Amino acid sequence: MTNQETLAKASKELMLKEPFYGLLLMSLNKVWRKDIPTAGVRVKDISYELAINPDFWESLEPNMKIGVLKHELLHIGFFHLTNYEHLRNKTIRNIAMDLEINQYIEEQDLPEGVCKLSKFPDLNLEPKKGTFYYYDKLMSDNSKAQSTVKCIMEVGQDEQQDEQQGNTTCELPNGEEIEIPDHTLWDEIEDLPEATKRLLENQTKHILEQVADQIAKMKGDIPGEFAEIIERLKIVEPPKFDWKGYLRRFAGKSTRIYTKKSRRKLNKRLEENPGLKFKRHKHILAAIDTSGSVSTSELKEFIQEMTHLEKTGSDVTLIECDVSISYVGKFNSRKDVEIHGRGGTEFQPVIDYFNEHNPKYSCLFYFTDGECPAPENVPKNTVWVISSRGNGDHLKETGKVIKLED
Repeated sequence: MTNQETLAKASKELMLKEPFYGLLLMSLNKVWRKDIPTAGVRVKDISYELAINPDFWESLEPNMKIGVLKHELLHIGFFHLTNYEHLRNKTIRNIAMDLEINQYIEEQDLPEGVCKLSKFPDLNLEPKKGTFYYYDKLMSDNSKAQSTVKCIMEVGQDEQQDEQQGNTTCELPNGEEIEIPDHTLWDEIEDLPEATKRLLENQTKHILEQVADQIAKMKGDIPGEFAEIIERLKIVEPPKFDWKGYLRRFAGKSTRIYTKKSRRKLNKRLEENPGLKFKRHKHILAAIDTSGSVSTSELKEFIQEMTHLEKTGSDVTLIECDVSISYVGKFNSRKDVEIHGRGGTEFQPVIDYFNEHNPKYSCLFYFTDGECPAPENVPKNTVWVISSRGNGDHLKETGKVIKLED
């Protein structure tokens, strides 16, 4: 059978076995390319394209061909091509993404050497926790994580020096071997304007919603890994505040500027080196008051507004606090927020944390009902976001106050 025939056969089998993935696959243009090591998705004219190396494809068992197709579709459905650029270490970011999505593929359908949780037993990685979680675990300060990352990065540097492309085998300190994922097809996305990236993200949402509607008409089931994402896409309410306009005015001077290498832009001073691209970037610390005085409806209101805050294109770090800080981590609007605390109320711990890490963040948005005395040493780039049922008049002397309306 030809490559095209085996791909058609695998697509048909996927459609019969898991219609959601089959319909999602139908929305992609497919091409054969020998200049990539395995397979990958890329963006072409604000639509997705699946590229496959024909030699790699024919080397796979039939069930593994299904696994590879699901793997690439999960990258799209989990917004990996658009929402994770801020994770600076690209190599570790790629591994974290693969750790997330490979959990939704049957073990026997995965090619040898792929990244999976069992390859990192020393790091005690919890299942189905998301890319942000695995990235943070790999980049943490403990010695086991540091030795693992050091080993991976050394292999990655050797690959660059040898000017090789493709997945590279790395033996981890624990003796396990992994293939370092190659997502070079995504590099061109990082060079796109922010407006184009947002358009691509909206296009991805549209595709997922269309596929979900077709599955509903077929009276089929949406896979659990996508059900929550699609549900969130359907229930997002309009923002109660113009976050984009406010951030442009309030946090404009707090914007961080960072550089990144761009292969599409030539370096005018050093011709053989990649060019440098300068990007403005906002990283917001968003605190939620999780004390007992904040109702469940107010918490939902806060999370809803944080979802729109994230849509401005800013990185949002969530910090939860009642009388003390109970959680700090990346906010992801497509994941459930687990609320910690529900005790008394103290604003000071978050303010102290913000002061300690202030160079890292553009500003602080503190979501609360206001039921607590004003703290001390509040930085100027602090905004109190008061729930529709709350009262924050006493906080106006310590920072700007936004009142959410019903």
